[in-house]
Amino acid sequence: MISKVLTDSELVRDYISGDEVALEKLIHRHKQKIYAFIYSKVFDRDVTEDVFQDTFVKVIKTLKKGNYNEEGKFLPWVIRISHNLVIDHFRRNQRMPIFKVKDDFDILSVLTDGSRHAESQMIKDQIEVDLGKLILQLPDDQREVLEMRLYRDLSFKEISEVTDVSINTALGRMRYALINLRKLIKKNNVILTD
Repeated sequence: MISKVLTDSELVRDYISGDEVALEKLIHRHKQKIYAFIYSKVFDRDVTEDVFQDTFVKVIKTLKKGNYNEEGKFLPWVIRISHNLVIDHFRRNQRMPIFKVKDDFDILSVLTDGSRHAESQMIKDQIEVDLGKLILQLPDDQREVLEMRLYRDLSFKEISEVTDVSINTALGRMRYALINLRKLIKKNNVILTD
């Protein structure tokens, strides 16, 4: 008997109803995308693993409380949770500048220490979120190649080996991914500059 592949919504429903295996299937289905997304932000495998674990702890708590209301958009919801946890990680680990107080101390020298302006960083973060949402709208084969190239920095030879297609097919998928991404950017009026 062939078993039916359940949608994310059906697996969420089953998990909420007490089927623990349903959550395992969801994690297995989306692990690579979520992991790649987190890694693309932190560039550290240990931190990525921690944030990934924290993401699913939060997912489990939210589902158990009955607060999940994403109308079948499980992956974008989980990506949003992981993005917020990445931001929390950076906030927790941000080191304040150390300085000694002198008579000629100038507070402006601390406030303008050359780091990225807070508003500018928020805009950059929002651009990344908007772009991430658009990438999720690409056809699976195009999105897969784009994510491997951008987030995992794989060569087209490596991509062709992982996806079991020719290098030309991988290049073609990347080309179409970029074309379609430009169309989505234009259609959704996403501004990619801060």
